[in-house]
Amino acid sequence: MTLLPTTMVGSYPRPSWFTHQLAGRDVLEAFKVAPHAEAFHDATRVVIGDQEKAGLDILTDGQMWFDDYAMGIGSFLWYWLERTRGFSAEKLPHPARGKARGRDIWALDEAGGVAVDGPIERGPIRMAALFEWAQSHTSRPIKACVGAGPVQLSTLAHFRSGPVTDRYALSRALAQVFRAEIADLVAAGCTHIQLEDLGAWMPYLSGDKDYGWVCEIVDTVLRDLPIGVERSWHFCLGNAWGNKLVGMTRGGYRAILPHYHDVEVDKYVLDFACAEMEDIEILRELPDDKGVAIGVIDVRSLEIEHPEQVADRIRKVLAHIEAERVTLTTDCGMKQLPRPCAFQKLRALADGAAIVRRELGA
Repeated sequence: MTLLPTTMVGSYPRPSWFTHQLAGRDVLEAFKVAPHAEAFHDATRVVIGDQEKAGLDILTDGQMWFDDYAMGIGSFLWYWLERTRGFSAEKLPHPARGKARGRDIWALDEAGGVAVDGPIERGPIRMAALFEWAQSHTSRPIKACVGAGPVQLSTLAHFRSGPVTDRYALSRALAQVFRAEIADLVAAGCTHIQLEDLGAWMPYLSGDKDYGWVCEIVDTVLRDLPIGVERSWHFCLGNAWGNKLVGMTRGGYRAILPHYHDVEVDKYVLDFACAEMEDIEILRELPDDKGVAIGVIDVRSLEIEHPEQVADRIRKVLAHIEAERVTLTTDCGMKQLPRPCAFQKLRALADGAAIVRRELGA
């Protein structure tokens, strides 16, 4: 087993020639148009190749199935809303927009909201098919980055008609949709499941009473997976076009992570490069049975980190937690970066990890 394995969070820049958009359609419907299917599969193969050339150990499919919506992270939210039955098709104002301040107003306008019009049921999300297509292009493991998650999606809803009438019931219904998709991923041979749910931050705004709710939903989604399937949970510290979500994340991981020590996950995926490794000492407080994937590449900057700079960030991590419990990753998603920049950042990640492995005698 590789010490300090390297990976990235989910999304990667599209090749400039891949301009097709799903625009809410099932991928199997869109791929009836042969040039769309061909371009998609070519783009997926190319971005996996970038990760291999950069030297990553655990790869992603780059999420070429995300559309180029306005948000820096593409259709991170809308891919699920558009393909889960019970949601309306139009983009509405975010339910919390009236309470937002400063730059957070812009961020909520980018995300938008959705109406719940009927029973929440699984639709053509196709996580297993997307994984199988990606895994066919490499012998290295493909990590499935699954999200946005049920808690986060539940906060976008306007409840227009039943039977679901509040975010708690909506998140529980969505958790069953996610469970089914993850079960299909496992059946397809996926051994790295990463839940992308910023719901971890919601109790910081809504009150401590909601920490139990978030734990319940994450446990429902990820419990009972077979031995050998790694379960990780990523809570982003902020990504959209380089803007921090001042209201939601201003307390940092120190404010929320202790509330999730008992959640049924194997690893927390945490963005630290964008915060210049601030509060990294909280890793000392983690339960012994939990590992981490630590972001040591800042995706909000076009600056290419030097490998020694990355190595220094890694050393700061290892001052507080054993190397055997650490995976090294980028911060949240790279979709908004120029592709040459993203590739060089991945190479810096792999080279920085190599420096520290040599220091450890690995």
